[in-house]
Amino acid sequence: MSNLVNEIVLRPRFDIRLYTDPEILKAAFDIKAKDPFLLKRIDEHIYIRFKKEATNFWSPQLHLEISSFSKGKSTIHGVFGPNPTLWTFFMFLHFGVATLFIILGIFAYSKHSLGHTITPLLFGMGFLVVVWFSFYAFGRLGKARGKPQMEQLRRYADELFIAIQKEHGQ
Repeated sequence: MSNLVNEIVLRPRFDIRLYTDPEILKAAFDIKAKDPFLLKRIDEHIYIRFKKEATNFWSPQLHLEISSFSKGKSTIHGVFGPNPTLWTFFMFLHFGVATLFIILGIFAYSKHSLGHTITPLLFGMGFLVVVWFSFYAFGRLGKARGKPQMEQLRRYADELFIAIQKEHGQ
């Protein structure tokens, strides 16, 4: 099992290959998760999250996908990611700032072509660049704050994999 690298990438990933039938693996995840985790399985997708009381703004989740291309062998693909609602909100904010930046740029070009002053528009564009950088800094802060919980998720997933391997004699 691979360890997480020191630097958290945007969506850290890992793969685990097991000599176990995928149906057995799916059934192995139909358990009640230990505290403070929630485990949800939909077909070959497993989501491991923190319970509401253990969740903060930056809490990550672990998405596992079971796949198999030959009989008796399975691969579990794991992806760490932010809360989908938070991720969508951040993308919406980035899109909004980018749209405003482009609109201000178009207005600035038009006003400049007509010989009008564009100073307020340039200040607005500069302010939007500052906002973009603050989003970036805010995101980096969130990754740093979410790292301990991400490591907890990985340890719990490793416990589950070890239990599955012991149960099926591997």
